[in-house]
Amino acid sequence: MQFLLAFAVAVPLLGAVAALLPAPPGLKGRNPDQAVLRHGVTVTGAVLAAAIALALGFDHDAPSRFQATTDISWIPALDIRIHLGIDGISLPLLLMTALLFFLCAVYSYFKLPEGPSPKAFVSLLLVLESGTLATFAVLDLLLFFLAFEMVLIPMYFLIARWGGAQRQAAAWKFILYTLLGSVVMLLGLLLIGLNSGTFDMVALASDNGRGLSHTTQILAVLAIGLGLAVKTPMWPLHSWLPDAHTAAPTVGSVLLAGVMLKMGTYGFVRILLPITPEGMHTFAPYLGAFAAVGIVYGSLACLALARKGNKGDLKRLIAYSSVGHMGFVLLGIASLTPTGVNGALFANIAHGLITGLLFFLVGALKDRYGSSDLDTLAGVTGAALYGRAPRLGALLAFAAVASLGLPGLAGFWGEMLALFGAFDPAEGLSRPAFLTYMAVGAFGTLLTAAYLLVVVRRVCMGDPKAGPEVSLADVQHYEFAAWTPLVALTVLAGLWPATLLGLTDPAVQKLLAGGNA
Repeated sequence: MQFLLAFAVAVPLLGAVAALLPAPPGLKGRNPDQAVLRHGVTVTGAVLAAAIALALGFDHDAPSRFQATTDISWIPALDIRIHLGIDGISLPLLLMTALLFFLCAVYSYFKLPEGPSPKAFVSLLLVLESGTLATFAVLDLLLFFLAFEMVLIPMYFLIARWGGAQRQAAAWKFILYTLLGSVVMLLGLLLIGLNSGTFDMVALASDNGRGLSHTTQILAVLAIGLGLAVKTPMWPLHSWLPDAHTAAPTVGSVLLAGVMLKMGTYGFVRILLPITPEGMHTFAPYLGAFAAVGIVYGSLACLALARKGNKGDLKRLIAYSSVGHMGFVLLGIASLTPTGVNGALFANIAHGLITGLLFFLVGALKDRYGSSDLDTLAGVTGAALYGRAPRLGALLAFAAVASLGLPGLAGFWGEMLALFGAFDPAEGLSRPAFLTYMAVGAFGTLLTAAYLLVVVRRVCMGDPKAGPEVSLADVQHYEFAAWTPLVALTVLAGLWPATLLGLTDPAVQKLLAGGNA
């Protein structure tokens, strides 16, 4: 188990170096470009196998205990250690990350985005995977920061070199926003480490803020929370996200929404809740207010983009929907209750699966029609996917109803539990305020249903014979391979939520109790 976790984190980095080296004579094949793409599939597949083995070997009777741990001294003078481990909170995120990278590698093998060398593309993809997996596995504050920052450069180049229109501006906006937020976050992490005498996240969580003054906790939450809020992203720090998603290649959008946004909310749960409980208690009402506004703002922005004549880009619309969905995650965290935090963690996984599928589908639509502009796709009679490409239309409708929170699918449970957490927040928080946030969030679910149903009607319905003749390929074999696991897991998580909640709940209970439960 210890070896498997270290393997999963380190192998993508080694694979990234290997991708840039000349291929051995026996592995070059007839097409060197396909050989390096096959290398990407192999490495991400090995990491996914290691993650599945970790899940199978995980002691499900003790999900609150860190398992598969590695603890090696790295920089003794600063007491920085290479400390890795997983519990019921991080294991689902680790599995989802490994799965999404593997599916993106498979998809890219058959549909590589236009851009420079495939070697560089595969190498950047693997560096990105190593950084995201490390973020969910490390248990040292400074290592967490290094892993958190490690993903920025690969994603910048994936957008800037393999993206679409306005890719340079979007890439610069992405990296400037996230870097500025990270600088402030580093100050907060140093403040905690220097005042408590350790950067070890397990020891700090067990101490539960007792070694930090109230003022120190307030400053730490303000600094770290700002950096995490940019990555989440929380309204009003979200403006980099729609541009980045619109310009990014398909796999870049899938990974940005499915994995990278989770790094911000994971930091709230792993660092701020257990280490600075007093500071979080002070800021929880404000976090809840920003979350509630973000839910409605994201939905209203999507409604505006979905209206006829507004030239709304489907990728941009789904990006704004992420602002609303992550608002539910933040609302659950702000409640400071086991119900709310479990809902936030469930919504994290559900959003990664469903929005990853949505970006895959929109990328496929753009490849077929040459545009993801909603007015172009709708045209005179609509893209009429039900008639022209029924499987693609059915998948788009499925992803849309999953995203709007249809009971029985994964999107329902996280949002419902987050609202329940706001209905009865932690002791000391203003219940009238959180009831207001709950009502605003519930209204946001109605707006979400409205814009997603408008999108389905405009893109999927229409008379395929009335408009110009369009030769439209239905779902291809490689698309079926990349999308089926996401559909299956969305249904599985929706029908058997206890599979995930059984992992997260004991770990959340212990985390909120300061390591004593």
